[in-house]
Amino acid sequence: MRTSLNVPEEVLEEFDRTWQAEGLGSRSRAIREAMAEYVESHTELEGMEGTVAAAVVFDYEHTAVIEALHDVQHEYQDVIGSTSHTHQGDWCLETLFCRGDVADVRELVYRLKDFDHVRRVNVMLIEVDEE
Repeated sequence: MRTSLNVPEEVLEEFDRTWQAEGLGSRSRAIREAMAEYVESHTELEGMEGTVAAAVVFDYEHTAVIEALHDVQHEYQDVIGSTSHTHQGDWCLETLFCRGDVADVRELVYRLKDFDHVRRVNVMLIEVDEE
């Protein structure tokens, strides 16, 4: 199936450098692999139930979104146990250490992904045995 995408030029250039450096045969193959990884991570997040411990790592443009991000973090203060934050010029890297119902963590992740000035959101999850 053929499709078209609107991608910022600098992102496409970086993507092309990456797949070529890895020795993949084509941009199409690299996009298929990236899509498969995206689906796999989504499936894992959607497939878990119960209580989880999670590290949610994301980067964002500080001045464009900081107040709104703080509002979201306060909405999820029952799940977020602690945070770690570092400044990298106009961008920030932040980690949220969470524990709670996976539905709440999932909702938090999707809220973060919805921000235009949040570039990436990565999640590591482990199920917590409540015995």
